Amino acid sequence: MGAASFKVQPLDATFGAVVTGLKLAELDDETFAALYRTWLDYALLVFPGQHLARDEQIAFARRFGQMEFDYAPISNVRPDGSIVSDESKAAVKTLKGNEGWHQDSTYMPVQAKGAVFSAEVVPEAGGETGWCDMRAAYEALDAATRAKIAPMKAYHSLHYSQAKIGYAPKPNDDGLYADYGMNVKEPPLRPLVKVHAETGRTMLAVGRHAYGVPGLAAEEAENLLVGLIAFAAQAPRIYHHRWTPGDVVVWDNRALMHRARPWDMTKPRVMHHSRIAGDPVAEFAAPA
Repeated sequence: MGAASFKVQPLDATFGAVVTGLKLAELDDETFAALYRTWLDYALLVFPGQHLARDEQIAFARRFGQMEFDYAPISNVRPDGSIVSDESKAAVKTLKGNEGWHQDSTYMPVQAKGAVFSAEVVPEAGGETGWCDMRAAYEALDAATRAKIAPMKAYHSLHYSQAKIGYAPKPNDDGLYADYGMNVKEPPLRPLVKVHAETGRTMLAVGRHAYGVPGLAAEEAENLLVGLIAFAAQAPRIYHHRWTPGDVVVWDNRALMHRARPWDMTKPRVMHHSRIAGDPVAEFAAPA
C-alpha cells in the first residue's frame, strides 16, 4: 500500500502549514516519510485535534531522530494542581524567558534539530506560541548586511539571556544548577549565518541567547543582534498560533525562532515539549 494521503493547508506566512487527515499515533513508515519531507519544506506543521498521550507524543518525536530529551512539561501548574504565579519562582522565570525570540539549545554544544509541542490546558486569552522564519529573514536582508554578517559569530548562553530578565539562579553545593542548560561552562560560538544541513537553504541564526560578537564592542554587538531579531520578526515571516487543547505542532529549530506570548499566570497553561537532538556534526559549536 502507498502512503496515506493528508491535506496540507499553508499558513498566511512564508512558512508553516496546517495538516489534517492523519492520526499521528498511527502513521505507517511511508506516510511518515512523506510527512517528513513536508516538514522540511514548511518548517512548521500544525496538527489540530490529536490529543496525544505522553508515550504517543514521545514515539512521534522519536521518528524525527534521536532525542535531546523525551518530555518536559512547560507549565505553571504544580503536580498537585496548584498554580505557580509568583514571578520570583524559577519556573515562572523560565516561562518569562521563553517570551523572547529564540532557538532551542543554541547555548548547548549541539543545537536542537526540532521539537514536538502539544497543548493540554490553555488560557482563554494569551499564551500563544509564535514562530519566525529565519530562511526568509536572511533572504530579505540587503546585500551589504549579508556581506557584513557573513563572517561573524556570537556566543550563546542561557545565563546571559536569563540574566537580562533579572534571573540569576544560584548553584547548589556541587556548583551545579537545577535549571536545564545552566551548567554549560563555556558558551558555544555560533555563526550568524548558517546553511540548513538537509535543505541547503541559508538562514539567519540569532536569538535571545546570542551575545558578544568577537571583533565588535559589546554595545555594537548588542545593537546588531537586537536589530537582526527585530528585522527577522516581521510579517510575513511570523505566525502566532492560538492553541486549542489537543493541538500538536512540530517545528524545525534550525530554520525558525519561536517564542511564547504572555498570559495571566494566575490561569493554568499546560503544554508538553519533546526536543529532537541536533546532528552532532552539523549542529555542533565549540567555545572560542
